[in-house]
Amino acid sequence: MYMLSTIISVRIRKEVKEELERSGINISEVVKSHLEELAWKIKIRRKLKEWDMILSRVKPSKKGFSTESVRNDRESH
Repeated sequence: MYMLSTIISVRIRKEVKEELERSGINISEVVKSHLEELAWKIKIRRKLKEWDMILSRVKPSKKGFSTESVRNDRESH
């Protein structure tokens, strides 16, 4: 599957770039990985907020519901 991509540019101090390259760091891969992880976390946070809103509108079950439900399920088999 082909995914669309875009180019971004980041300016850093020359010494930082040189130090990273001397250490064998693939700057492009590190930046891509970090941004993808950050986007994933933002997406998850947004989905959790949506679920919180949905769940906040759900009425709580009556007291003893789970006990009664389990008992009914066991007796039906």
